[in-house]
Amino acid sequence: MQPLKKSVIVGPGDDAGVYLLSGKQAIVETVDIITPVVNDPFTFGAISAANSLSDVYAMGGKPLTALALIGFSSCDFETDVITEVLKGAVNTLNRAGVSLIGGHSFEDPEIRFGLSVTGTIDKNKILRQKGSRPGEIIILTKPLGIGVLSTSLKGRKLKDKDMEDAVRWMLTLNDKAAIAALNAGASSATDVTGFGLLGHAYNMVEGTGVDFVIEHKTVPVLGKTREMIDSGMVPEGAYNNLKFLEGKVEYRNDFSEEERLLLADPQTSGGLLITVKKDKLNVFKKMKVPFTVIGKVEKGKGKIKIL
Repeated sequence: MQPLKKSVIVGPGDDAGVYLLSGKQAIVETVDIITPVVNDPFTFGAISAANSLSDVYAMGGKPLTALALIGFSSCDFETDVITEVLKGAVNTLNRAGVSLIGGHSFEDPEIRFGLSVTGTIDKNKILRQKGSRPGEIIILTKPLGIGVLSTSLKGRKLKDKDMEDAVRWMLTLNDKAAIAALNAGASSATDVTGFGLLGHAYNMVEGTGVDFVIEHKTVPVLGKTREMIDSGMVPEGAYNNLKFLEGKVEYRNDFSEEERLLLADPQTSGGLLITVKKDKLNVFKKMKVPFTVIGKVEKGKGKIKIL
């Protein structure tokens, strides 16, 4: 990899890249693409767009434009399905005040959709993954369980109506949560997506002098998630996440595999994981941003501890 230019403030490794234009003005860029997590094409497009925008919000940026990326088999999908996916995405972009200015399609046996998003950001107000300080608390703005529930829907263990609460959360933008984090002087933030809560939490402490101590009983979880885990409806990604995290997370001796899988469950359009001083929680309350305190930051060696 070639050395980064001085104008690159944040390169590969964080939620999005940041490039300085002039003065305090910088652009923030990201790209994400996913396979369907629901059956309805319009809703899938809307969720995928929210998911793609999330990385810009996680950095504290304001998304402005987007390019659509869609893969599908022209032999298996009618154009009206693709049209509905795009309509759903535009619906979310309109809510976010973002303009769709182009895109690209490609042949793929399974339908995939996502966005490349560009936004603006103040170079002095960037939320990064790392920066947590001992004594701060950890908050999460959306419940877990989306990966398990989506897998259960595909496995016909759940029906579309059982996904209504999960869909509501996936369609919820992280814009207000990001603004609250900035206003509260948050020391670090990331969005919880494919690596699950544990994976993204580890990204925040890896190579630092702090540990995250998480009270697992306080972590918010969507209804039916544990029931579906017990019935074997666990996405492969959760097992892969746990394998990657071996030796990096400390559990109580009686901590079950089912609970570990829940904390490693891959999320789509998940919430923000934020570290902030306890006396700043009123900022989130005043802005009516949903959040749950799930733990604290301690001096340490870059590990996750689950109580």
